[in-house]
Amino acid sequence: MIKDIQTPVVKNVTLAVVRDKNNLLQDEWKVYLINNNALPIENTLVASTGYGERDGEPQRTSTLRHYLETVAANSSALIERIDPALFHLSNEYWVSYYIGRDIYDKRFVFVPDTICEENLTFIKELEREGVLHS
Repeated sequence: MIKDIQTPVVKNVTLAVVRDKNNLLQDEWKVYLINNNALPIENTLVASTGYGERDGEPQRTSTLRHYLETVAANSSALIERIDPALFHLSNEYWVSYYIGRDIYDKRFVFVPDTICEENLTFIKELEREGVLHS
């Protein structure tokens, strides 16, 4: 029965959107997966999509899928660049990975207009300022 299936709880894995000021023309924003587990996470898949509306019109981005293979223990991995023109949307990242034989998955959503200057904090794992998913 489906009620008998045990789903492991995701712990010590989160996402962050950071601003990279290295570009001379404009700031680049990037999405990172942070693994704060003592073990690597393997066969890591991330599906990203944006959805919402602007001026009463529904908007939706394409769904992108990223395979990160293995993310080492206590490290991070770049998922994708994100265009600031999408910050008014809900930006959803569905993350699935293995630790040993157990599969974990979690949906992370950056709600509209939360990726902004006012919400930037220092993210020690990346040694940069960004918006950390809570």
